[in-house]
Amino acid sequence: MEWPTSVTTNALFADFPETVFNLSGQPAWELLNPEHPSGIKQTLSKHLEQMGSKHPIGVEYVTIDETKGPVHVEVGATIEPHVHLIGPCLIESTATVRAHAYVRENTWMMKGSLLGHSSESKHALFLPGAKAPHFNYVGDSVLGSNVNLGAGVKLSNLRNDGATVAIWIDDERRPTGIRKFGAIIGDGSQLGCNTVTNPGTVLGQHCMAHPNTTVSGLHAPSSVLR
Repeated sequence: MEWPTSVTTNALFADFPETVFNLSGQPAWELLNPEHPSGIKQTLSKHLEQMGSKHPIGVEYVTIDETKGPVHVEVGATIEPHVHLIGPCLIESTATVRAHAYVRENTWMMKGSLLGHSSESKHALFLPGAKAPHFNYVGDSVLGSNVNLGAGVKLSNLRNDGATVAIWIDDERRPTGIRKFGAIIGDGSQLGCNTVTNPGTVLGQHCMAHPNTTVSGLHAPSSVLR
């Protein structure tokens, strides 16, 4: 199936590390396909095989679960007290995980990104400067550089019937082949407080969702969603 170039990583993310993930023009949500060799899960696993585990030192009440894979926190990252980290996960230098956050498996937080107080991430990629700072859920999702989620924003990742997620493109409903697919949010987009995205939401760069909005489907860059 041929996908429009507007849904590729190059169109959504200016700073996307193409040499790391090597999606070669495929739709950005292939990052969320656990079987794809260049998806988050497989790529992270390869990286951590070389990097090994590295735990935060000297932070009170931080707990680590490496049953499923290593946890690696780079020097210069900030891990506040009462955080729980589940591997495999990678927290890069200058990223911040605030108190009481729940970092689940296959989370990759790049430089300058932020997961806030009482927020949860799972199978998610935070590109540089992406922020989910207050009571957020980021599941099976990608946040572009300098994306900001307002307080209480939830990225829903599973249909109520558990079926494969599909997305409407050019009036055609196309299956993505992925059962758990939250949101792909392009660089610089802002989601207002208590916004909820339905499974399979894709926002182009610099979109804005007003507070208390429910968002679905594909939206062009600079869209304003009410």
